[in-house]
Amino acid sequence: MTETHSTAARGDSGPEAARLVASRVLDVPDFPKPGVMFKDLMPLFADGKAFREVTDGIVAHHGRDTFDVVVGIEARGFVVAAAIAYAAGVGVVPVRKAGKLPRPAHSVSYALEYGEATLEVHEDAFTAGHRVLVVDDVLATGGTAEATLDLVERAGGTVAGFTVLLELGFLGGRKRLAPRPVHALLTV
Repeated sequence: MTETHSTAARGDSGPEAARLVASRVLDVPDFPKPGVMFKDLMPLFADGKAFREVTDGIVAHHGRDTFDVVVGIEARGFVVAAAIAYAAGVGVVPVRKAGKLPRPAHSVSYALEYGEATLEVHEDAFTAGHRVLVVDDVLATGGTAEATLDLVERAGGTVAGFTVLLELGFLGGRKRLAPRPVHALLTV
C-alpha cells in the first residue's frame, strides 16, 4: 500500500482540502482484481479530526440551508452521508443495492463495465420538493452516480448537489453527469 501523492493535490474546494483527503488515501494495488489500483478512504474515516474537517467543508461548500436531506450511496457513501446529515441537522436516506430495503421502493438498473446493477430507494423517502444532497466516496465512470441522481428525481426529490471525496478524473464521470454540478474534494 502507498499513500496517494498529495503535494500537487487539486479539488473543487481548493488545494488545502484536496491535500487533506490525499494525505489520508491509501493506494491498494490489484484490488479487487489484478491491474486495479483501489483508493482506500478508510484512513480518512478513522481520523476524527480530518473527517470532521472534510464533513464541515462539504456542508460549508453547499450551505447548511440548501438541502433538506442527504442521500448516501451504498456502502461507503453511507459513512459520508451520515456525518454530513448530522453536521447539518438534517436526515439521511440510503440508496441501496436491490433487495436490501424492507418497504416498497423505486429502483433503477444501469450498466457497469462488467454487467448490470440495480439501486433502490424507499418510495416514501422524499416529499415533493425535498432538496437532496447526494454524496459518495468516489466518482469513477459516473454510472452509479447518474443512476442515483435519476432515482432521487424519480422518487420526488430535487437534487441540490452531488459531492464526492475523491474523483478519478481520468475515467470521465464528471462529463457523464453534466450538466449537473459535481463537487469533488480531491481529483486525481
